[in-house]
Parts: sequence; structure tokens; C-alpha cells
Amino acid sequence: MPAQLTSTIQQNRRLQGDYYRLDLTAPPIAVEAAPGQFVHVQLPNLAHRILRRPFSIFDTDSASGRLSIVYKVVGEGTAHLATLPAGTQLDLLGPLGHGYTDFPQTDCPGLIVAGGYGAAALFLLAKRAAIPPIVLLGGRSQGDLLLVDDYRQLGCDVRLSTNDGSAGRQGLVTLLLQEALAQHPQAPVAACGPNPMLKAVCAMADGCHRTEISLDHAMCCGVGACFACVVKQKADTPEGWTYVRTCKEGPVFSAETVFWD
Repeated sequence: MPAQLTSTIQQNRRLQGDYYRLDLTAPPIAVEAAPGQFVHVQLPNLAHRILRRPFSIFDTDSASGRLSIVYKVVGEGTAHLATLPAGTQLDLLGPLGHGYTDFPQTDCPGLIVAGGYGAAALFLLAKRAAIPPIVLLGGRSQGDLLLVDDYRQLGCDVRLSTNDGSAGRQGLVTLLLQEALAQHPQAPVAACGPNPMLKAVCAMADGCHRTEISLDHAMCCGVGACFACVVKQKADTPEGWTYVRTCKEGPVFSAETVFWD
């Protein structure tokens, strides 16, 4: 069940470039969080920005009550967040949303596909997998490849691609997925990243693989009340689709249910 609580920043440090890791003390959320869920954060001392900000849960430690998120500075809110020191208190609501299904305990490894800081939303899924998954990380350049060492420390087979060829394979991460699916035709797939990447992943799955994707969308309430974060899902309607809420029915959806315009 979601909880609203006051948490304390343990550390707030730069990972690389504009990417940061924030560690918080939030025992109830750390114990309950599932891979792919998120927290809604109220930023302090930013009165003219009253709406909470959603952040994917990157990692948890239920023993210590630690909750970690990874974020990128992209605007005023995240720029302000990057300045907050250890000891600052934050109001949190979470864990929220529908997360990923655990990878099955079989000899076939799961496939994780991440673009940019989509890697953060998938880390807990890899951490809890019975067999370390194959992790495919893509970005525009080397500076956009996140958590490479963290995934490798889990024992994952990490494969990289960049648009400019500055690290790993030059090209889109979906090229790595195509190769991995040829090696493991029955592997379940979990993906998070930009919508064009997710659309391509859904097309490659095409009902042949259990594929789940996390859809990133601007949110207001985070609890399903305001309907500001809707996306289209296939449905038996004259249009062939209906609206669903990414904060409530998502952010993780089965690939075969998503309606792409």
C-alpha cells in the first residue's frame, strides 16, 4: 500500500554529467517497492512548483530502509533537487504504480532493454532475478550509458550501444535486442526508455515474447485521480483503443496491449 512519509536524504551525488543518485531513508517504501514502481516527491523550498515529481525507484535495501532514485537535471525542479544536501527532509508518496512482472525462474535469462536513464527503472528487476539477465543499454553517447558497473556487479551480461559509436556497438539498442532474441528466442523482455525505442521493442516482440514496457508520461496527482497522464491501450471499442492512466494502470504495460498512433 502507498504511504506518505517524511524521508531524509542520506546522500545526493553526481553520477556523471547531468545524472545524479539520491539515497533516502524511507523504510515503509523500501520494504514494499516492486521493480518498475515510482515515488512522488514534493520538492522543498520551491513554493511556485507545487506539483510533486515522479521518479522511478532505482534500488532499495529493506534492512536499512534505504530508497534510491537516479535522476537527470533537465529543468528547474531537478536542478533544485541536485542542490539539496544530506539531512534535507523530503515528503514522499509511494510506492506507486504497476510494476514489472518478475522474470521466471528458468534456465533462459531475461532481457533488459534500457535507453538512457531508463536503466534506473529496471535495476531492481535485475537485482531480484533468479538468473542474472542480459542487459542491453543504449544512449546517444557514452555519457548517457548509466549504471553499467552496477549491472555488472549483479553478474549481468551487459551489452552496450551508442548512436555515435563512442562506446559499445554503434547504432540503436534495438540492434542488440534483435541479436539477443536470436540467441534466446523464448526470453522475456522488459524495457524502459524513449517512446520511439519502446515502440520498436513492441514491434519486435509482436506477440512472440512476454514483453513489458514502462511508459514515461508527465504526471500531476500520481494516484489516478486527475487523468492527466493517460495513454492509449488497445480495447474493443469503435476506435480500437481506450485511455488508461500511466500512474495507476501503468507505468508498466504488456507490449501487446499498447496502442501506438
